Amino acid sequence: MNSPLAGRSIAEVLAQSPLDALDTRVLLCHALHLTRVQLITRADHLLNDTEAARLEALLARRAAGEPVAYLTGEREFYGLPFQVTPAVLIPRPDTELLVELACERLPRGGSVLDMGTGSGAIAVAIAHARPDAQVSALDASAAALEVARGNAARNGVHVEFLQSDWYAALSLAPRRFDMIVSNPPYIVAGDRHLSEGDLRFEPVDALTDHADGLSALRTIVAGAPAFLAPGGWLLMEHGYDQAQAVRALLQGWNQVQSWRDLAGIERASGGVLANR
Repeated sequence: MNSPLAGRSIAEVLAQSPLDALDTRVLLCHALHLTRVQLITRADHLLNDTEAARLEALLARRAAGEPVAYLTGEREFYGLPFQVTPAVLIPRPDTELLVELACERLPRGGSVLDMGTGSGAIAVAIAHARPDAQVSALDASAAALEVARGNAARNGVHVEFLQSDWYAALSLAPRRFDMIVSNPPYIVAGDRHLSEGDLRFEPVDALTDHADGLSALRTIVAGAPAFLAPGGWLLMEHGYDQAQAVRALLQGWNQVQSWRDLAGIERASGGVLANR
């Protein structure tokens, strides 16, 4: 049986779709293998049976709540293309703040460690923006690391990837970095947002620590002095209401502060390891 979308023009599909207009445009581009410009210039194109069936399936999955990034397998972050799969979190604009802070504070030729790298978005973006830097990244998930390695290759940067449960693998051969960055799981267990929107489809262990939302941040702060060079920055993303608590974790560090994202929310906090 032919799809009801067969024979309709791109313009008609856009006008009649019950989904968000941006989502519909992205899925149209993906289903028809068109660029955004081509979507406009070919607005009169009539969908054939194959195109209509492909688009209808994507629209149905999106209507059921599946994230657009997982449907297309791609998301832009810091101006770079990233492959995303259900094995990794979808990179979000809020996290670009962490990349900006890192690039501004990393010394020339310095080394940086991204903890819990997921898709590799932070590490790859830093490596691309700062080709002088030595970038390492770790994650406990082998599936996530496979995606991250692909994203490093896709964007033409070199990143050292390690499979590790936080600092565990580094403890076998200790070394120090000029900076540590992380966007760890920080959503409190049982938070209603975990059962809403895109988060329902993302890897739960990358979203929540299954506790008070601060346990991963505590682990990162507690272990950092053994792997961070004196005078080095520790920068972490956290929840909208966690800035004060994270600053408290950094008691005894220098230059402890928080930074606001584009929405004015304190989204990242950090400090400088005191010389000992």
